[in-house]
Amino acid sequence: MRKTRILIIDDHQLYREGIKKILEFEKSFEVVGEGTDGNEAVELVERYQPDVVIMDINMPDVNGVEATKQLIEQRPETRVIILSIHDDENYVTHALKTGACGYLLKEMDVDSLIEAVKVVAEGGSYIHPKVTHNLVKEFRRLAENASKAQVDRGAAPLYEVRRPYHLLTRRECEVLQLLAEGKSNKMIGETLYISEKTVKNHVSNILQKMNCNDRTQAVVEAIKKGWVEVLQKS
Repeated sequence: MRKTRILIIDDHQLYREGIKKILEFEKSFEVVGEGTDGNEAVELVERYQPDVVIMDINMPDVNGVEATKQLIEQRPETRVIILSIHDDENYVTHALKTGACGYLLKEMDVDSLIEAVKVVAEGGSYIHPKVTHNLVKEFRRLAENASKAQVDRGAAPLYEVRRPYHLLTRRECEVLQLLAEGKSNKMIGETLYISEKTVKNHVSNILQKMNCNDRTQAVVEAIKKGWVEVLQKS
């Protein structure tokens, strides 16, 4: 079985070593190289031709976003996961526009890191659940503002939640709603009192029925169609 080749770029050695040790526990992963800044990243990608690059966003000289831009321009097939301490939607939007396929917060758990690498290596995209929640919340705010503007003009509201029972089962709709709230598979299982394996099966069914490559795309599509609502955190 061919292993997923991974390059890690982070200027903090202890954090970089920690990421490496976590990834090397996964038999299907191989860490082929490490670097400390964006300039070095471009050179190392040419040397090792990794499947996935895990890149810190804050680095001296050339930051992670700028390095990602350079990598994508030189090697479009490069798949980059950005590591960041920032959960603001502006950061993740900028990173994704530059060409990153994933965005993880440094507070992530081990399962999120491994899942992100697998999803991105297979051609999908992965955004940390907390960041997904912020993106969806912002989309919801914009939709509600647009709806209010229409109401003020005497028109019907733009936004109302319509569960897609014509496409998904009731349980799958519940899972989709929880995905939109930024919950991980483990958290969804705890909320619905089902196993994490069952959650994964539901997510796979949702992606197949919605014709989406990954959970982030499914959430965005669900928001656009008005299939989910975003609950404000107290």
